[in-house]
Amino acid sequence: MKRVLIISPHFPPTNTADSQRVRMSLSYFKDFGWEAEVVSVDEKYTGMPKDQLLLQSIPANTIIHKVKAFSKRWTSKFGLGSLALRSFWFYRKQVVLLLQVKKYDLIYFSTTEFPVCVLGAYWKKRFGIPLIIDMQDAWHSHYYQNKPKQERPKKYWFSYRLHKYLEPLAMKNCDGLISVSPDYIKTLQQRYSQLQNKPVAVIPFGAFEKDFEIAEKNLEKCPSAIKSVPNKFNIVYVGRGGLDMQPAIELLFYALKEALEVDFNRFSKLHFYFIGTSYAPKKLAKPTIFPIAKKFGVEKQVTEITDRIGFYNTINTLLTADALFVPGSNDPEYSPSKIYLYLLAQKPLLAIFHQQSNAVDIIQKCSPQCKVVTFSGHKTESYFQVREILNHWANFSTTKIFLNRKIFEKFTAKQMTFKQVETFNAVIKK
Repeated sequence: MKRVLIISPHFPPTNTADSQRVRMSLSYFKDFGWEAEVVSVDEKYTGMPKDQLLLQSIPANTIIHKVKAFSKRWTSKFGLGSLALRSFWFYRKQVVLLLQVKKYDLIYFSTTEFPVCVLGAYWKKRFGIPLIIDMQDAWHSHYYQNKPKQERPKKYWFSYRLHKYLEPLAMKNCDGLISVSPDYIKTLQQRYSQLQNKPVAVIPFGAFEKDFEIAEKNLEKCPSAIKSVPNKFNIVYVGRGGLDMQPAIELLFYALKEALEVDFNRFSKLHFYFIGTSYAPKKLAKPTIFPIAKKFGVEKQVTEITDRIGFYNTINTLLTADALFVPGSNDPEYSPSKIYLYLLAQKPLLAIFHQQSNAVDIIQKCSPQCKVVTFSGHKTESYFQVREILNHWANFSTTKIFLNRKIFEKFTAKQMTFKQVETFNAVIKK
């Protein structure tokens, strides 16, 4: 049995998107000949929402090593809130101790706290252990370079320059890449020619049906964030907001505005919920969806809740909804990690994505009943496609979607773990 040491700063009970791949894969690594151990940051240092029920999805015999981090209360005074930077020194020390007493065949970074990946070069040089980096997002990205200042993330000036310096240090010593998007791999191979001969794999997040079992068994502990109301048709999106989703949101709200003007009594029954749209603390969170609703005059049909909710609250909220909506980013490389939750809920679904998003193909193959609209295509056609869905929903006409299980099996967490392991094996054989 081979052994992999996984570096995942965020890990249950911390509830973050970048911890989900590891969490869902741990149940299957042994099936494919690998033992996995995780090194995460103790949840009391992360400052992120916690969901204790996530621990029920972790195999009981999983070995988890926890490291400390400098308190954000103190480091924020110097403008350093990043978990990667706060835990960097502790990771360096703890992993060295582990590598001195135990044999590992591979180190696997699976996180969007990218600066910690630089440590792979040090561990590889000292112990000769190959490493793989999982690119769940773009690290050093030019996406915001031409955006107005108000559209850029907080501390963008610092983070852009930091990532520009650190990414080459990590990639120079990387032995393999896994990514949710082929574009991320293509970009990195163009930047760093040495990666062109390394094993790579495009692996989206997998579907983990056990989560629905946990959610339904714990409905009282993690109730839905919405309630069914007679004569109201509730459409739900749970996930981050942001200005990059504005084209998708504007297309929806424009169609809703036109529909209300034609038949207010019928279309006013529709109500859209956008939940958990901000990662910022409650006092600092700013709505990004509701201002667009006001711009189009449909604010009475829209509720935005910036606070994030628990992972299993999310599932029960999707199951309570009459229909689901998923907006995509105007960044074609964006891959929504929660798309499988929406498919497994088997509710009527409208998704508006960039036409190059890999989610378009996944949804259409797994469940043709879902409506996928692309906002990069013909605007008039896209508008009428959205309007058609609103017409159905305003009549309370819903069709339960059915998954093509044969195709959907390819996107399960087990199959995604198998693909990860294939990459592991390719790296250690080189």
